[in-house]
Amino acid sequence: MFDLAVPRFDPCYYRAQFAIFAHHPDLVYLDNAATTQKPAAVLDAERQYYEYCNANVHRGAHRLAVAATDAFEGARATVARFINAASCDEIIFTRGTTEAINLIANTFGESPEQLSAGDEIIVSTLEHHANIVPWQMLAQRRGVLIKPLNLTTEGEIDLTHLAQLLASPRARLLAISHASNAIGSIQDIRAICQLAHQRDCKVLVDGAQAIAHLPVDVRALDCDFYVFSGHKAYGPTGIGAAYIRSDILRTLPPWQGGGEMIAVVSFSGTTYASPPQRLEAGTPPIAQAVGLAAALDWLSGLDREAMHAHESSLHRQLEDGLRQIPGVVIHGQARQKVSLTSMSFAPIHPYDVAQFLDNRGIAVRVGHHCAQPLIHSLGISGTLRASLALYNTADDVNRFLAALSETLEILA
Repeated sequence: MFDLAVPRFDPCYYRAQFAIFAHHPDLVYLDNAATTQKPAAVLDAERQYYEYCNANVHRGAHRLAVAATDAFEGARATVARFINAASCDEIIFTRGTTEAINLIANTFGESPEQLSAGDEIIVSTLEHHANIVPWQMLAQRRGVLIKPLNLTTEGEIDLTHLAQLLASPRARLLAISHASNAIGSIQDIRAICQLAHQRDCKVLVDGAQAIAHLPVDVRALDCDFYVFSGHKAYGPTGIGAAYIRSDILRTLPPWQGGGEMIAVVSFSGTTYASPPQRLEAGTPPIAQAVGLAAALDWLSGLDREAMHAHESSLHRQLEDGLRQIPGVVIHGQARQKVSLTSMSFAPIHPYDVAQFLDNRGIAVRVGHHCAQPLIHSLGISGTLRASLALYNTADDVNRFLAALSETLEILA
C-alpha cells in the first residue's frame, strides 16, 4: 500500500518502484500496450516464492508443497477478487490471453452441447489475431461460421450491424475486445452483453488491454468469458487467466491431458477432475501466478480513479500535441479510449520514424499490432503506436512529441 501522505497521484513516486527506470534513467517507455514494466512488489513476490516455498502444488504432503499450494490457490483467489468473479473456481490459469482464448475454443467450441456445424461466431473487426485465428481454426474443424462485425468510422462497434448479426438464430458466440490494442477504442461491454443475451448468444471478452486501465467487474459486465494477460498489468510474462462463468464451466470437456486434471486414471478409463483443475493439465506456472497476484494487489492498492485521471490527462496531452504536428494522422476517434494512440505519417514509413525515436531513447511499437483486419480496413499497412501507463509523465509525452516533430522534419 502507498503512503497516504504522498500526493493524490504522483507518477514519479510509483516510477521509483520500477527498477528498469533506474537502470535506464533516460528511457521514455511508450510501449505499454505490448507489455508493462514490473514493480518491486512483483519481483519480490516471485523471488520470495522461489527462496521460501518452491515446490510443486496439490500433490505433496510436505510443508513446502503445502505452502506452495496455498500461495498458488491464494493467487487464484486474488484474481477472482480483482475481477469480482462469483467463485475462485471460475478462474483458470493460462499462459496469457492467447492461450485462454484457445482453451475456450478447444473446450466450449468442441462441446456438442454448445456448438454445432452451421452455428455462427461473431468476431469484431477490432480484434487481435488471438481472438480471430482460434475461431477460424475451430470453424475448419467443426463447420461453424465466422461472421465479421463491422465498426463505425470512429472505430467503435457498429451496434446496428451487431443487432442484425444477432438476429440470426444460429448466432452462438460473440468474441469482442474490451479495448482495442491497435486504436484504443473502449466498448460498452455491459450493453453489448445485454444485447447478445437477449438472443441467447454468449460473449467472450478479450480484456488484455483493459485490465490495467479500467475497473473490471465480470458480474456487472454480465459476460460469459473474460480473458487477460498478466504481463500487460504489471505482472510476469507467461501467466494469464480465463474467467468462465460457472454454469458453462461445469459443462466443458478437458483440453489437454496429463497430471493434475484427473481424478482416477486406469487403462480401462479415466475420470477427470472438477474445474478448475480439469482445465489445468500439468505443473502450472506457480511463481508466475504468485507474481500476478502481487501485481493485482499492487494495482488494488492504488487510487484507481486518480490513476485513470492521470493516464487520461497524459493521453489528451499526447493527442493534442500530435494534432499540432504537420503530417500526423491519428487513427481511431472513439468517444472512449484507453491511453494509447496509433498514428501514421504517409509517405514516411512508421518503422523509419520508430528507429529515429529509439536513437533518442524513446520506445514505441510499429506494425499492424496483430490486428491486420482492422489495419487493412483503415486503408494502411501499419501504424506507430504510443501507449501510456501510470508511471509515464508529462515530460515523457513532451520528449516524444519533440522527437517526433524533429524526426518528421528530417525524413520529409
